[in-house]
This record gives sequence, structure tokens and C-alpha cells, in this order.
Amino acid sequence: MFGPKEIVTLYARIAGMAVRRPRMIPYLIRAAWAFRARDWYRRPPFLPLPPRSYLRWRLDTAYGDPDATPPIDELERYIVWSARMRREMVGPRHE
Repeated sequence: MFGPKEIVTLYARIAGMAVRRPRMIPYLIRAAWAFRARDWYRRPPFLPLPPRSYLRWRLDTAYGDPDATPPIDELERYIVWSARMRREMVGPRHE
């Protein structure tokens, strides 16, 4: 089961990625905001984190196991990719 311990481990790995690769910090902030749970500010821990059900679904569709732990390099690629896709959905930039 993807419980509190696994979630803490996943978030610790993400924090470690931010420390080792500071260029990822803006991507991580955008991802946290984009995938935040509705009404996150009404429930502890009062952080804009994705719902556990979303994390389980995402891991199940990516790895075939909702309890999988994604390799850090794949997690980095996914976060950067999702930021690029959200930027593309907004439309082309006019410079």
C-alpha cells in the first residue's frame, strides 16, 4: 500500500533532487501547483500536494504498480515534460 511512509520517502527523494539539481526547483514548484489537491488549504498538512489517489493512479499507469517507486531520473523527465506540455497548452508565445 502506498501509505504515509512511502509518500514521505517519495517527497524526500524529490527534495533531494531539488538540492542536487537546483535548476529543477521552478519545475517542481509548477508541478506541485498544477497537481495540487482541491481545497488543499483546508486539510493538514496544508500544502499544495497531489491527492494520494492521483499518485497511485499515475504510478499504476506508468509502472503497472500503484506502489512503485519511480527512479529519480524518470521523475525529473516527467516533471520537465509536464511543464513543457502545460506551457504548450497555453499557446504559442508571441515575441
